[in-house]
Amino acid sequence: MGNIAIGGDNPIRIQSMATTDTNDTEACVAQAKRIIDAGGELVRYTTQGIREAENMKNISARLKADGYHTPLVADVHFTAHTADVAAQYCEKVRINPGNYVDPGRTFKHLEYTDEEYAAELEKIEKKLVPFINICKEHHTAVRIGVNHGSLSDRIMSRYGDTPEGIVESCMEFLRIFRREQFDDVVISIKASNTVVMVTTVRLLVKTMDAEDMHYPLHLGVTEAGEGEDGRIKSAVGIGALLTEGIGDTIRVSLSEEPECEIPVARKLVDMIEECTRLRAEAEASIKDDSITLSLDAPDWESFQLKAAMAVGALFIDRKATKLVLKFADNSAFLISHSSFLIPLADAILQAARIKFTKTEYISCPGCGRTLFNLQETIAKVKAATKDLVGLKIGIMGCIVNGPGEMADADYGYVGAGRGKISLYKGKTCIEKSIPEAEAVDKLIEFIRKDRA
Repeated sequence: MGNIAIGGDNPIRIQSMATTDTNDTEACVAQAKRIIDAGGELVRYTTQGIREAENMKNISARLKADGYHTPLVADVHFTAHTADVAAQYCEKVRINPGNYVDPGRTFKHLEYTDEEYAAELEKIEKKLVPFINICKEHHTAVRIGVNHGSLSDRIMSRYGDTPEGIVESCMEFLRIFRREQFDDVVISIKASNTVVMVTTVRLLVKTMDAEDMHYPLHLGVTEAGEGEDGRIKSAVGIGALLTEGIGDTIRVSLSEEPECEIPVARKLVDMIEECTRLRAEAEASIKDDSITLSLDAPDWESFQLKAAMAVGALFIDRKATKLVLKFADNSAFLISHSSFLIPLADAILQAARIKFTKTEYISCPGCGRTLFNLQETIAKVKAATKDLVGLKIGIMGCIVNGPGEMADADYGYVGAGRGKISLYKGKTCIEKSIPEAEAVDKLIEFIRKDRA
Protein backbone atom coordinates (compact mmCIF):
# COMPACT_ATOMS: atom_id res chain seq x y z
CA MET A 1 0.00 0.00 0.00
CA GLY A 2 1.65 3.23 -1.12
CA ASN A 3 5.18 3.33 0.22
CA ILE A 4 4.57 1.42 3.47
CA ALA A 5 3.65 -2.16 4.28
CA ILE A 6 1.40 -3.25 7.13
CA GLY A 7 1.37 -6.58 8.91
CA GLY A 8 3.73 -9.52 9.13
CA ASP A 9 7.21 -8.54 10.26
CA ASN A 10 6.73 -4.89 9.36
CA PRO A 11 6.84 -2.22 12.08
CA ILE A 12 3.61 -1.24 13.82
CA ARG A 13 2.36 1.77 11.85
CA ILE A 14 1.02 4.93 13.46
CA GLN A 15 -1.76 6.99 11.98
CA SER A 16 -4.23 9.81 12.57
CA MET A 17 -7.24 11.43 10.93
CA ALA A 18 -7.64 14.97 9.67
CA THR A 19 -10.30 17.20 11.23
CA THR A 20 -10.42 19.63 8.31
CA ASP A 21 -13.16 19.98 5.68
CA THR A 22 -12.08 17.58 2.93
CA ASN A 23 -13.17 20.14 0.32
CA ASP A 24 -10.66 22.65 1.74
CA THR A 25 -7.49 21.54 -0.03
CA GLU A 26 -5.21 24.10 1.63
CA ALA A 27 -6.33 23.21 5.16
CA CYS A 28 -6.18 19.47 4.47
CA VAL A 29 -2.65 19.67 3.07
CA ALA A 30 -1.42 21.82 5.95
CA GLN A 31 -2.87 19.51 8.58
CA ALA A 32 -1.55 16.40 6.85
CA LYS A 33 1.94 17.90 6.91
CA ARG A 34 1.66 18.50 10.66
CA ILE A 35 0.55 14.89 11.20
CA ILE A 36 3.32 13.51 9.01
CA ASP A 37 5.99 15.76 10.49
CA ALA A 38 4.97 14.49 13.93
CA GLY A 39 5.60 10.91 12.76
CA GLY A 40 2.25 9.86 11.29
CA GLU A 41 2.56 7.13 8.66
CA LEU A 42 -1.00 7.28 7.28
CA VAL A 43 -3.45 10.19 7.12
CA ARG A 44 -7.21 9.57 6.89
CA TYR A 45 -9.87 12.00 5.64
CA THR A 46 -13.63 11.77 5.84
CA THR A 47 -15.25 11.53 2.40
CA GLN A 48 -18.96 12.10 2.94
CA GLY A 49 -19.78 12.22 -0.76
CA ILE A 50 -18.46 12.28 -4.32
CA ARG A 51 -17.21 15.85 -4.06
CA GLU A 52 -14.99 15.04 -1.10
CA ALA A 53 -13.79 11.81 -2.71
CA GLU A 54 -12.88 13.67 -5.90
CA ASN A 55 -10.95 16.28 -3.94
CA MET A 56 -8.70 13.60 -2.50
CA LYS A 57 -6.99 13.70 -5.91
CA ASN A 58 -6.08 17.36 -5.37
CA ILE A 59 -4.95 16.83 -1.78
CA SER A 60 -2.76 13.92 -2.82
CA ALA A 61 -1.23 15.82 -5.73
CA ARG A 62 -0.42 18.84 -3.57
CA LEU A 63 1.23 16.73 -0.89
CA LYS A 64 3.31 14.80 -3.39
CA ALA A 65 4.38 18.03 -5.08
CA ASP A 66 5.65 19.20 -1.70
CA GLY A 67 7.59 15.98 -1.13
CA TYR A 68 5.07 14.19 1.12
CA HIS A 69 4.35 10.65 -0.09
CA THR A 70 2.57 9.29 2.98
CA PRO A 71 -0.44 7.11 2.07
CA LEU A 72 -3.84 8.78 2.26
CA VAL A 73 -6.99 6.99 3.42
CA ALA A 74 -10.58 7.89 2.50
CA ASP A 75 -13.17 7.25 5.22
CA VAL A 76 -16.58 6.32 3.77
CA HIS A 77 -19.95 5.95 5.49
CA PHE A 78 -23.49 5.49 4.12
CA THR A 79 -22.77 5.93 0.37
CA ALA A 80 -21.09 2.92 -1.21
CA HIS A 81 -20.52 4.69 -4.54
CA THR A 82 -18.32 7.24 -2.77
CA ALA A 83 -15.93 4.39 -1.95
CA ASP A 84 -15.77 3.51 -5.65
CA VAL A 85 -14.65 7.06 -6.47
CA ALA A 86 -12.24 7.40 -3.55
CA ALA A 87 -10.52 4.14 -4.50
CA GLN A 88 -9.25 5.80 -7.66
CA TYR A 89 -7.38 8.53 -5.79
CA CYS A 90 -6.31 7.16 -2.38
CA GLU A 91 -3.92 4.46 -1.26
CA LYS A 92 -6.59 3.01 1.01
CA VAL A 93 -10.35 3.26 1.52
CA ARG A 94 -12.08 2.55 4.82
CA ILE A 95 -15.60 1.15 4.59
CA ASN A 96 -17.92 0.53 7.55
CA PRO A 97 -19.94 -2.71 7.30
CA GLY A 98 -22.56 -1.15 9.56
CA ASN A 99 -23.68 1.33 6.92
CA TYR A 100 -22.00 0.39 3.62
CA VAL A 101 -25.16 -1.27 2.31
CA ASP A 102 -27.40 -1.55 5.36
CA PRO A 103 -29.24 1.69 6.23
CA GLY A 104 -28.12 3.77 9.20
CA ARG A 105 -28.80 2.29 12.62
CA THR A 106 -32.22 3.08 14.09
CA PHE A 107 -32.29 0.48 16.92
CA LYS A 108 -35.31 -1.26 15.38
CA HIS A 109 -35.64 -5.01 15.82
CA LEU A 110 -35.96 -6.75 12.47
CA GLU A 111 -37.08 -10.31 11.84
CA TYR A 112 -35.47 -12.34 9.04
CA THR A 113 -35.94 -15.88 7.83
CA ASP A 114 -32.70 -17.61 6.85
CA GLU A 115 -33.58 -17.05 3.20
CA GLU A 116 -34.23 -13.35 3.77
CA TYR A 117 -30.97 -12.99 5.68
CA ALA A 118 -29.08 -14.70 2.85
CA ALA A 119 -30.69 -12.26 0.41
CA GLU A 120 -29.35 -9.35 2.48
CA LEU A 121 -25.85 -10.82 2.21
CA GLU A 122 -26.29 -11.07 -1.55
CA LYS A 123 -27.06 -7.32 -1.61
CA ILE A 124 -23.75 -6.67 0.13
CA GLU A 125 -21.87 -8.82 -2.34
CA LYS A 126 -23.51 -7.11 -5.30
CA LYS A 127 -22.29 -3.73 -4.06
CA LEU A 128 -18.92 -4.91 -2.81
CA VAL A 129 -17.60 -6.82 -5.83
CA PRO A 130 -17.50 -3.79 -8.18
CA PHE A 131 -15.68 -1.84 -5.44
CA ILE A 132 -13.17 -4.67 -5.05
CA ASN A 133 -12.54 -4.67 -8.79
CA ILE A 134 -11.84 -0.92 -8.74
CA CYS A 135 -9.42 -1.44 -5.87
CA LYS A 136 -7.67 -4.21 -7.81
CA GLU A 137 -7.35 -1.97 -10.85
CA HIS A 138 -5.88 0.94 -8.88
CA HIS A 139 -3.87 -1.12 -6.36
CA THR A 140 -5.89 0.40 -3.53
CA ALA A 141 -5.96 -1.23 -0.11
CA VAL A 142 -9.12 -1.49 2.01
CA ARG A 143 -9.83 -1.20 5.70
CA ILE A 144 -12.91 -3.05 6.89
CA GLY A 145 -13.63 -0.81 9.86
CA VAL A 146 -16.35 -2.01 12.22
CA ASN A 147 -17.52 0.35 14.97
CA HIS A 148 -19.52 -0.81 17.95
CA GLY A 149 -21.44 2.46 17.70
CA SER A 150 -22.67 1.88 14.14
CA LEU A 151 -23.65 -1.78 13.89
CA SER A 152 -26.58 -2.28 11.55
CA ASP A 153 -30.07 -3.06 12.80
CA ARG A 154 -29.79 -6.31 10.81
CA ILE A 155 -26.75 -7.50 12.77
CA MET A 156 -28.16 -6.24 16.07
CA SER A 157 -31.45 -8.04 15.47
CA ARG A 158 -29.81 -11.41 14.81
CA TYR A 159 -26.82 -11.30 17.18
CA GLY A 160 -27.69 -8.64 19.74
CA ASP A 161 -25.26 -6.07 21.03
CA THR A 162 -22.52 -8.66 21.47
CA PRO A 163 -18.88 -9.26 20.49
CA GLU A 164 -20.17 -12.10 18.30
CA GLY A 165 -22.34 -9.65 16.37
CA ILE A 166 -19.51 -7.16 15.94
CA VAL A 167 -17.21 -9.90 14.66
CA GLU A 168 -19.83 -11.29 12.29
CA SER A 169 -20.36 -7.80 10.84
CA CYS A 170 -16.70 -7.88 9.89
CA MET A 171 -16.55 -11.49 8.73
CA GLU A 172 -19.48 -11.09 6.31
CA PHE A 173 -17.38 -8.60 4.37
CA LEU A 174 -14.07 -10.36 4.83
CA ARG A 175 -15.41 -13.62 3.38
CA ILE A 176 -16.43 -11.78 0.21
CA PHE A 177 -12.97 -10.22 -0.11
CA ARG A 178 -11.39 -13.66 0.20
CA ARG A 179 -13.74 -15.19 -2.37
CA GLU A 180 -12.74 -12.40 -4.74
CA GLN A 181 -9.05 -13.15 -4.02
CA PHE A 182 -8.37 -9.63 -2.73
CA ASP A 183 -5.96 -9.63 0.19
CA ASP A 184 -4.86 -6.00 0.56
CA VAL A 185 -7.12 -5.69 3.57
CA VAL A 186 -6.70 -4.30 7.09
CA ILE A 187 -9.30 -4.97 9.78
CA SER A 188 -10.37 -2.73 12.65
CA ILE A 189 -12.94 -3.26 15.37
CA LYS A 190 -13.41 -0.27 17.65
CA ALA A 191 -15.52 0.68 20.65
CA SER A 192 -15.46 3.42 23.26
CA ASN A 193 -15.74 0.71 25.93
CA THR A 194 -12.30 -0.87 26.41
CA VAL A 195 -13.75 -4.17 27.61
CA VAL A 196 -15.91 -4.48 24.50
CA MET A 197 -13.01 -3.45 22.26
CA VAL A 198 -10.46 -5.89 23.71
CA THR A 199 -12.90 -8.81 24.03
CA THR A 200 -14.12 -8.36 20.47
CA VAL A 201 -10.69 -8.04 18.86
CA ARG A 202 -9.57 -11.21 20.64
CA LEU A 203 -12.67 -13.00 19.33
CA LEU A 204 -12.01 -11.70 15.82
CA VAL A 205 -8.47 -13.12 15.91
CA LYS A 206 -9.83 -16.53 16.96
CA THR A 207 -12.55 -16.41 14.33
CA MET A 208 -10.13 -15.48 11.54
CA ASP A 209 -7.73 -18.22 12.65
CA ALA A 210 -10.56 -20.77 12.56
CA GLU A 211 -11.26 -19.79 8.93
CA ASP A 212 -7.53 -19.67 8.06
CA MET A 213 -7.55 -15.89 7.61
CA HIS A 214 -4.54 -13.81 8.60
CA TYR A 215 -5.06 -10.11 7.96
CA PRO A 216 -3.35 -7.19 9.70
CA LEU A 217 -5.26 -5.48 12.49
CA HIS A 218 -5.67 -1.78 13.21
CA LEU A 219 -6.26 -0.97 16.88
CA GLY A 220 -7.99 1.95 18.53
CA VAL A 221 -10.36 2.91 21.34
CA THR A 222 -12.81 5.14 19.54
CA GLU A 223 -14.17 8.28 21.24
CA ALA A 224 -11.49 7.96 23.95
CA GLY A 225 -11.79 11.63 24.90
CA GLU A 226 -9.04 14.14 25.52
CA GLY A 227 -6.34 15.03 28.02
CA GLU A 228 -5.01 12.43 30.42
CA ASP A 229 -8.29 10.46 30.47
CA GLY A 230 -8.16 9.96 26.70
CA ARG A 231 -4.54 8.85 26.92
CA ILE A 232 -5.14 6.44 29.79
CA LYS A 233 -8.22 4.91 28.18
CA SER A 234 -6.32 4.41 24.90
CA ALA A 235 -3.35 2.88 26.70
CA VAL A 236 -5.59 0.44 28.59
CA GLY A 237 -7.39 -0.82 25.47
CA ILE A 238 -4.70 -0.63 22.80
CA GLY A 239 -1.99 -1.63 25.26
CA ALA A 240 -3.87 -4.72 26.41
CA LEU A 241 -3.77 -6.09 22.87
CA LEU A 242 -0.26 -4.92 21.98
CA THR A 243 1.10 -6.80 25.01
CA GLU A 244 -0.57 -9.94 23.59
CA GLY A 245 1.16 -9.56 20.24
CA ILE A 246 -2.01 -8.30 18.54
CA GLY A 247 -1.95 -5.20 16.35
CA ASP A 248 -0.18 -3.99 13.21
CA THR A 249 -1.21 -0.34 13.10
CA ILE A 250 -2.72 1.94 15.75
CA ARG A 251 -4.46 5.23 16.23
CA VAL A 252 -4.93 7.01 19.54
CA SER A 253 -8.24 8.86 19.05
CA LEU A 254 -8.06 12.08 21.06
CA SER A 255 -10.42 15.06 20.99
CA GLU A 256 -7.43 17.29 20.27
CA GLU A 257 -5.46 18.41 17.25
CA PRO A 258 -4.64 15.21 15.31
CA GLU A 259 -0.88 15.72 15.41
CA CYS A 260 -1.12 15.44 19.22
CA GLU A 261 -2.13 11.78 18.80
CA ILE A 262 1.12 10.74 17.14
CA PRO A 263 3.61 11.06 20.04
CA VAL A 264 1.22 9.18 22.33
CA ALA A 265 0.89 6.34 19.83
CA ARG A 266 4.67 6.26 19.38
CA LYS A 267 5.19 5.88 23.13
CA LEU A 268 2.75 2.95 23.25
CA VAL A 269 4.59 1.16 20.46
CA ASP A 270 7.98 1.83 22.02
CA MET A 271 6.78 0.46 25.38
CA ILE A 272 5.49 -2.90 24.11
CA GLU A 273 8.40 -5.04 25.22
CA GLU A 274 8.71 -3.44 28.66
CA CYS A 275 4.96 -3.45 29.33
CA THR A 276 4.64 -7.08 28.24
CA ARG A 277 7.23 -7.96 30.90
CA LEU A 278 5.57 -5.72 33.50
CA ARG A 279 2.18 -7.27 32.78
CA ALA A 280 3.53 -10.77 33.46
CA GLU A 281 5.26 -9.62 36.66
CA ALA A 282 2.13 -7.82 37.87
CA GLU A 283 -0.07 -10.85 37.20
CA ALA A 284 2.32 -13.14 39.09
CA SER A 285 2.28 -10.83 42.10
CA ILE A 286 -1.51 -10.34 42.47
CA LYS A 287 -2.46 -10.64 46.14
CA ASP A 288 -5.74 -9.97 47.91
CA ASP A 289 -7.40 -8.89 44.66
CA SER A 290 -4.79 -6.14 44.28
CA ILE A 291 -1.97 -5.30 41.89
CA THR A 292 1.02 -3.30 43.12
CA LEU A 293 3.07 -1.82 40.32
CA SER A 294 6.40 0.00 40.71
CA LEU A 295 7.53 2.02 37.69
CA ASP A 296 9.94 4.67 36.57
CA ALA A 297 9.63 6.91 33.52
CA PRO A 298 11.29 10.00 32.02
CA ASP A 299 8.12 12.11 32.30
CA TRP A 300 4.65 11.98 33.81
CA GLU A 301 2.81 11.18 30.56
CA SER A 302 5.11 8.21 29.95
CA PHE A 303 4.48 7.03 33.51
CA GLN A 304 0.71 7.24 32.97
CA LEU A 305 0.83 5.38 29.68
CA LYS A 306 3.19 2.71 30.97
CA ALA A 307 1.06 2.03 34.05
CA ALA A 308 -2.16 1.82 32.04
CA MET A 309 -0.64 -0.36 29.34
CA ALA A 310 1.05 -2.76 31.77
CA VAL A 311 -2.07 -3.63 33.77
CA GLY A 312 -4.94 -2.82 31.36
CA ALA A 313 -5.56 -6.42 30.27
CA LEU A 314 -5.40 -7.71 33.84
CA PHE A 315 -8.24 -5.43 34.90
CA ILE A 316 -10.24 -5.98 31.71
CA ASP A 317 -10.02 -9.71 32.47
CA ARG A 318 -10.95 -9.06 36.13
CA LYS A 319 -7.77 -10.65 37.45
CA ALA A 320 -7.90 -7.99 40.18
CA THR A 321 -9.99 -4.96 41.11
CA LYS A 322 -7.51 -2.82 43.10
CA LEU A 323 -4.35 -1.01 42.01
CA VAL A 324 -1.48 0.52 43.97
CA LEU A 325 1.10 2.52 42.02
CA LYS A 326 4.59 3.34 43.24
CA PHE A 327 7.69 5.04 41.89
CA ALA A 328 10.57 2.64 41.30
CA ASP A 329 13.23 5.29 41.84
CA ASN A 330 13.64 8.40 43.94
CA SER A 331 13.96 11.02 41.21
CA ALA A 332 12.85 14.46 42.30
CA PHE A 333 10.64 14.71 39.21
CA LEU A 334 8.59 11.63 40.00
CA ILE A 335 8.40 12.36 43.72
CA SER A 336 6.86 15.73 42.85
CA HIS A 337 3.94 13.80 41.29
CA SER A 338 3.27 11.57 44.31
CA SER A 339 -0.13 13.15 44.96
CA PHE A 340 -1.23 12.06 41.46
CA LEU A 341 -0.68 8.33 42.00
CA ILE A 342 -4.05 7.53 43.57
CA PRO A 343 -6.02 9.55 40.95
CA LEU A 344 -4.02 7.78 38.22
CA ALA A 345 -4.84 4.37 39.67
CA ASP A 346 -8.51 5.37 39.84
CA ALA A 347 -8.41 6.57 36.23
CA ILE A 348 -6.96 3.24 35.08
CA LEU A 349 -9.63 1.31 36.99
CA GLN A 350 -12.32 3.50 35.45
CA ALA A 351 -10.89 3.04 31.93
CA ALA A 352 -11.06 -0.72 32.48
CA ARG A 353 -14.67 -0.43 33.77
CA ILE A 354 -13.78 -1.64 37.26
CA LYS A 355 -14.68 1.36 39.42
CA PHE A 356 -16.10 4.80 38.57
CA THR A 357 -14.82 7.73 40.60
CA LYS A 358 -15.52 10.65 38.27
CA THR A 359 -17.59 11.73 35.30
CA GLU A 360 -16.64 9.93 32.08
CA TYR A 361 -16.66 11.71 28.74
CA ILE A 362 -17.04 9.70 25.54
CA SER A 363 -15.96 12.25 22.95
CA CYS A 364 -14.96 11.72 19.35
CA PRO A 365 -11.68 13.08 17.97
CA GLY A 366 -13.48 15.07 15.29
CA CYS A 367 -13.13 14.91 11.51
CA GLY A 368 -14.42 16.75 8.45
CA ARG A 369 -17.94 15.70 9.42
CA THR A 370 -17.82 17.47 12.80
CA LEU A 371 -20.58 20.05 12.97
CA PHE A 372 -19.44 22.22 15.91
CA ASN A 373 -16.30 23.31 17.76
CA LEU A 374 -15.59 20.04 19.51
CA GLN A 375 -12.84 21.15 21.88
CA GLU A 376 -14.72 24.23 23.10
CA THR A 377 -17.89 22.20 23.64
CA ILE A 378 -16.08 19.48 25.60
CA ALA A 379 -14.58 22.14 27.87
CA LYS A 380 -18.02 23.68 28.51
CA VAL A 381 -19.70 20.34 29.22
CA LYS A 382 -16.86 19.22 31.49
CA ALA A 383 -16.92 22.44 33.48
CA ALA A 384 -20.65 22.05 34.14
CA THR A 385 -20.72 18.30 34.88
CA LYS A 386 -17.39 17.37 36.46
CA ASP A 387 -19.05 16.80 39.84
CA LEU A 388 -21.43 14.10 38.53
CA VAL A 389 -19.45 11.04 39.64
CA GLY A 390 -20.00 7.89 37.62
CA LEU A 391 -22.02 9.59 34.89
CA LYS A 392 -21.08 8.90 31.25
CA ILE A 393 -21.63 11.77 28.81
CA GLY A 394 -21.12 11.41 25.06
CA ILE A 395 -20.06 14.36 22.91
CA MET A 396 -20.13 13.46 19.23
CA GLY A 397 -19.39 15.54 16.17
CA CYS A 398 -21.90 13.84 13.87
CA ILE A 399 -24.35 10.95 13.55
CA VAL A 400 -21.95 8.27 12.22
CA ASN A 401 -21.30 6.77 15.66
CA GLY A 402 -23.19 9.29 17.76
CA PRO A 403 -26.48 7.50 18.51
CA GLY A 404 -24.73 4.13 18.70
CA GLU A 405 -22.15 5.22 21.24
CA MET A 406 -24.95 6.97 23.14
CA ALA A 407 -26.05 3.46 24.09
CA ASP A 408 -22.95 3.28 26.31
CA ALA A 409 -23.46 6.79 27.65
CA ASP A 410 -26.09 8.11 30.02
CA TYR A 411 -26.54 11.34 28.05
CA GLY A 412 -25.38 12.52 24.66
CA TYR A 413 -24.67 15.67 22.65
CA VAL A 414 -24.55 15.00 18.90
CA GLY A 415 -24.07 17.24 15.88
CA ALA A 416 -27.25 17.05 13.81
CA GLY A 417 -26.56 19.71 11.18
CA ARG A 418 -24.62 22.91 10.72
CA GLY A 419 -25.22 24.84 13.95
CA LYS A 420 -27.75 22.27 15.18
CA ILE A 421 -27.44 19.76 18.03
CA SER A 422 -29.55 16.80 19.12
CA LEU A 423 -29.59 15.62 22.74
CA TYR A 424 -29.90 12.01 23.88
CA LYS A 425 -30.68 10.03 26.97
CA GLY A 426 -29.03 6.68 26.34
CA LYS A 427 -29.85 5.86 22.73
CA THR A 428 -33.10 7.84 22.74
CA CYS A 429 -33.16 11.31 21.19
CA ILE A 430 -34.89 13.66 23.63
CA GLU A 431 -34.64 16.88 21.64
CA LYS A 432 -33.67 17.47 18.01
CA SER A 433 -31.91 20.26 16.14
CA ILE A 434 -31.37 22.69 19.01
CA PRO A 435 -29.39 25.82 18.08
CA GLU A 436 -25.78 25.23 19.06
CA ALA A 437 -25.68 28.36 21.21
CA GLU A 438 -28.36 26.88 23.49
CA ALA A 439 -27.43 23.20 23.40
CA VAL A 440 -24.89 22.92 26.23
CA ASP A 441 -27.18 24.76 28.65
CA LYS A 442 -30.13 22.58 27.61
CA LEU A 443 -28.08 19.42 28.10
CA ILE A 444 -27.01 20.48 31.59
CA GLU A 445 -30.57 21.52 32.49
CA PHE A 446 -31.95 18.17 31.33
CA ILE A 447 -29.30 16.15 33.20
CA ARG A 448 -29.92 18.04 36.45
CA LYS A 449 -33.71 17.67 36.19
CA ASP A 450 -33.49 14.01 35.16
CA ARG A 451 -31.16 13.11 38.03
CA ALA A 452 -33.21 15.10 40.52
